[in-house]
Amino acid sequence: MKPYAAVGAARFPGCHSTFGVALPRAIIRRHFRGCPTACVAPLTKQELRSYVYFCYPRFLRCPYSGGHIGTTPLYMKHIIILGDGMADEPIAELGGLTPLQYAPTPAMDRLAQLGASGRLHTVPDGFHPGSEVANLSILGYDLPTVYEGRGVLEAASMGVDLRPGELGLRCNLICIDGDRIKNHSAGHISSEESDVLIRYLNEQLGSDDVTFHHGVSYRHLLVLRGGDRRLDCTPPHDIPLHPFRPALVKARVPEAEATANRLNDLILRSQQLLADHPINVKRRAEGKDPANSIWPWSPGVRPAMKTLRELYGIGSSAVISAVDLIRGIGVYAGMDVINVEGATGLYDTNYEGKAAAAIEALRTHDFVYLHIEASDEAGHEGDVELKVRTIEYLDRRIVDPVFRAVSQWDEPVAIAVLPDHPTPCAIRTHTNAPIPFVIYKPGATPDAVERYDEFAAVDGSYGLLRKDEFMKVFLR
Repeated sequence: MKPYAAVGAARFPGCHSTFGVALPRAIIRRHFRGCPTACVAPLTKQELRSYVYFCYPRFLRCPYSGGHIGTTPLYMKHIIILGDGMADEPIAELGGLTPLQYAPTPAMDRLAQLGASGRLHTVPDGFHPGSEVANLSILGYDLPTVYEGRGVLEAASMGVDLRPGELGLRCNLICIDGDRIKNHSAGHISSEESDVLIRYLNEQLGSDDVTFHHGVSYRHLLVLRGGDRRLDCTPPHDIPLHPFRPALVKARVPEAEATANRLNDLILRSQQLLADHPINVKRRAEGKDPANSIWPWSPGVRPAMKTLRELYGIGSSAVISAVDLIRGIGVYAGMDVINVEGATGLYDTNYEGKAAAAIEALRTHDFVYLHIEASDEAGHEGDVELKVRTIEYLDRRIVDPVFRAVSQWDEPVAIAVLPDHPTPCAIRTHTNAPIPFVIYKPGATPDAVERYDEFAAVDGSYGLLRKDEFMKVFLR
């Protein structure tokens, strides 16, 4: 400890470890959120940490802003661990418990005991409960200002730079059985198989005005030049086992009628082309669902989004996800996109690799967004047992190793765990119900919540938050 105290004493004469001593104005104004103007004092990050952690390990109140600091360290890194679609509703076969209540989750429960809980509205009024809406909302973006659909965010992840006049849409490969949508994922077709099919569709349906871009598994991108985004497009995961024709694209205004007709023509022509493609012949022979139709949805144009640095003053940030949507949000938010080998977006993803990547990212970044897709896919499949297992995996293979690792560091790390939206197994699609969250900050006073789940969070000290309130309390 002596070298650090020496740094503080050398730069700030009179430095000592008295509890509650006020910080010099220069440090407070430059590094404590809530104080007024910025300061130009040439402090290095190491000097700040040395001074804060070892010279003044406890603080009470900033004398300039009046902001309460309590026993939480002044400088802290942050990680959000997001279990996509993890929240659910009580299920009879689980004894009336939700998967979060039923699954053994000692690591998340430990965070609840050490931290504080609450609930968050992630779907603003008037918005569909899509993952793009919920994740943008968690990060504190104003949805009416920035929302342009899912496809444009995935385009950013794929390196597709949408130009003025271009319309981007998510384009699923789905399975049609008779006249009904069997599933939204073509039986979770592999990326290798889907690459062949997307290339084939580009050859047969592509033109100067129509381009298909390959993504991951069943998730792809369709770009139209000159399209009108004023469309009603139904996400295929919202209508499993429903007839597809009533859900075809519809124009919301007469000017969009040509675009709707164009998209519906592409859907019907894709079904003719894919029906007997060798990939699907092989999949049927293996007892797998064929990818026998495209399904475009969530149209939009290039969004105007501020970065996290512009919104919150976050220095460096990183996103880790197997899903193009989340990676695309990261691109527009100014985050470094970190790739993890073996990350699939399913229950068989490389949990250990993602945890290790997150821990390493926290060494070099101030904020990390770690996204795990598996629980959402289990919910869409209506597979209760699989959803419970994915939650167990998240707890044991992600939350536990991350918490154990950062707990050994001198530099404190705040951890938040939450889903983006519920994906109840009973209905196999998203809902707009508030989601439970837990925030752990080293040194902060915990609330009385002992478990992490949908019902325990109701009693959390954070209450029910909306809009950018979650990010503000997390970063505070």
